[in-house]
Amino acid sequence: MSKVKITNLENYGIKHIAFILDGNGRWAKARNKPRTYGHEKGFSSLFDVGIAVNKRQIPFMSVYAFSTENWSRPKKEVDFLFKTLERRLHSVLKKVHKNNIKIVTSGDLSRLPTSTQEAINYAKDDTKHNTGTTLNICINYGGKDEIVRAVKKLVADKSINVEQLTPETFENYLDTKDMPPVDLLVRTSGEMRLSNYMLWQLAYAEFIFTPTYWPDYSEECLVRDLEEYAKRTRRFGGL
Repeated sequence: MSKVKITNLENYGIKHIAFILDGNGRWAKARNKPRTYGHEKGFSSLFDVGIAVNKRQIPFMSVYAFSTENWSRPKKEVDFLFKTLERRLHSVLKKVHKNNIKIVTSGDLSRLPTSTQEAINYAKDDTKHNTGTTLNICINYGGKDEIVRAVKKLVADKSINVEQLTPETFENYLDTKDMPPVDLLVRTSGEMRLSNYMLWQLAYAEFIFTPTYWPDYSEECLVRDLEEYAKRTRRFGGL
């Protein structure tokens, strides 16, 4: 099948798009393959979609790669995810640089294997001067955990007067302190829940729940969802 030529590069004013990468296992099962096969393809989709987002000059893209609850999965699968992330981070750096993408992370990295932390930190340092889309990989991340960690940072900051605390100043203690709120959240695979993802940042985001499994999510899917977003009217509590 020939690749569809994409001509629409409109971003519809989106500054921050977020994805819940769901359906890797079911995608693999439908092909009589192990779940690890789906995760492998899912990582390819992650960076391909990142490049498509960057082409539309959307400044920030966040992806839910591994949650604080995912530790309950079989150890063999968890180990595979981290090893695959390490390998992919190294293999895609040339492509990431070519597309001027900057890699950052959200979440508590301290629990990750040392080799995974090293690979992540290398990728972050190596791309820190890139000025295209910032790709925020949320790993060992949970929305509730992020808020609790932010509160702990706030309490430890003796320069802050709690009586003068505002939502805007509280955001300075979140993992996403240098990012705008999420404009559009896309969750793949047909599930319709947030799964403890970016609870603060999604306060006024638009949601799209697509039946497409993440390994099948493509630039064509992105265009479709951006065009759906363009049809929405965002009132932010007003009329």
